[in-house]
Amino acid sequence: MQADSGRKAGVPGGASENEELFRATMEAAQVGIFVLQDRLFKYVNPFMLKLFGYTVEEMVDRLGPLDLISPDEHPFVLQQMDERISGVRGQSYELTAVRKDGSVFPVTILGSPSVFHGRPASVGTVVDISVQKAAELKVRELAEFDPLSGLPNRRLLRDRVMQSLAVAERETSAVALMFLDLDHFKRINDSLGHSVGDELLCAVAQRLSAAVRRVDTLARLGGDEFVLAMPGIQAAAAADVARRLLGECGLPFVVAGHELTVTPSIGISIFPQDGKDIDTLLRNADTAMYKAKELGRNTFQFYAAEMNTATLERLLMESNLRRALKQDELVLHYQPLVCLQSGLIVGVEALIRWQHPDLGMIMPDRFIHVAEESGLINPIGDWVLGEACRQAQAWIEAGLPAVVMAVNVAPVQFRQAGFVEAVAGGLAASGLDASLLELEVTERTVMHDADVNIGTLSALHRMGVELSLDDFGTGYSSLAYLKRFPVGKLKIDRSFIRDLEVDPDDQAIASTIVSMGRNLRLTVLAEGVETAEQLRLLRNMGCDMAQGFFFSRALPAAEIFELLRVQPFLYQE
Repeated sequence: MQADSGRKAGVPGGASENEELFRATMEAAQVGIFVLQDRLFKYVNPFMLKLFGYTVEEMVDRLGPLDLISPDEHPFVLQQMDERISGVRGQSYELTAVRKDGSVFPVTILGSPSVFHGRPASVGTVVDISVQKAAELKVRELAEFDPLSGLPNRRLLRDRVMQSLAVAERETSAVALMFLDLDHFKRINDSLGHSVGDELLCAVAQRLSAAVRRVDTLARLGGDEFVLAMPGIQAAAAADVARRLLGECGLPFVVAGHELTVTPSIGISIFPQDGKDIDTLLRNADTAMYKAKELGRNTFQFYAAEMNTATLERLLMESNLRRALKQDELVLHYQPLVCLQSGLIVGVEALIRWQHPDLGMIMPDRFIHVAEESGLINPIGDWVLGEACRQAQAWIEAGLPAVVMAVNVAPVQFRQAGFVEAVAGGLAASGLDASLLELEVTERTVMHDADVNIGTLSALHRMGVELSLDDFGTGYSSLAYLKRFPVGKLKIDRSFIRDLEVDPDDQAIASTIVSMGRNLRLTVLAEGVETAEQLRLLRNMGCDMAQGFFFSRALPAAEIFELLRVQPFLYQE
């Protein structure tokens, strides 16, 4: 095609008529038409000017396609322009166009190679497809969304759940499916009419949608049945969501001048244990929902009875643990840390206990994991730190020689913002010298994001706090990092001490850790020492310190006070 719009009157006979015909055709066209050369527009028809909101003076010889297209699509447009100039015919493609006022709209572009004033150029058309896209969206909404509530329907729910299950299977994660049915909803329809019932369903849908994550899918199956699909959610977290949804529905809805309360019964199934496909999971969640109705409605049930029991026990444990923290039911016991060269108690390790008013003394292995999952570990850890510092200073003020107070630090607590400040606050409140506080962090804790954790450890070290690497040998320490960590002590994990007398491998591991510690100028302490033979072997290896039942169990502060006073483990040699 020869485009020469610069020629006007004076062209002989037919040429002038052709030019006038060309111009009339271009100006009557109801699509945008352009001639492009050197990446600038050399001609645009009136429809294209109107489409983008520019005058001919603003566009011709001043603007090019990159000025009219969304920036993230520029690389593709540059490629298309280069292909047209090289003579390659184009195919129709979609882009996001940008008007002069900044508004955007979808367009299709079709370009072809051409010649303008004797040089390579391209001609093309621009078609606004906003109406077409709106129609496609409307068709999709009718096909995939519930027309009453606007929530995804069964078809879209199935697509999304199948995608979530595929990801969960690949990543060995979980998916929770929650089936909600509104209790006695038929009464509202029968007494107030279906229009009020429909309005109430919309209000419920809106409130439930606001209470779940963006990655979750809340769908309406029809009637008063809803399904919530939650990728990456295990049983305990699903129970928390169910409790939250029950609470949201417990607040009254104001509909058509009526204040209405509607409660749901909820059934929960978990992939993969309760099913590996959407149909099985939905069926089992529905079964669990009917169990909830049988139990009196306005509650939730898991499909697996044993999961119900475990989850409810956890929820009860969490609730009681929150109360324990407020009502001073948590106590510290202390286990002696003994120097193997002299038998002197040179420190104690603070170990938390829960003095439950009904169940008696509860050991930490029953509640610490609940504290970590529920976020209670941070306030509990802060309490332990403050109480241990206070007790250590109280013993000094009572006339005992100063001993090191060792405190375990949970991984979540160690990584929380402000941990260093919390340690400084505990020391300042008690008056305890920082050198008498030893923080025990596990090998796995410090090796997780080691470069960041070195900063925290260094800040504590500069403060004067002693640092100990707990459970050493069970993680994946890099010796290069171990050299950089400002720790002063390694604690050999009790798993290597338990069979020390009979297992040559455990003896070799313990001896290697002792030798490595000595070469790195670190103190080495063995945990879980229970027999005289274990103690003898450790002393022969050159281990510096030990703790365990051979010396003493963890004891209340008053009993440890007596041990510190009489020092019963001193060697009489």
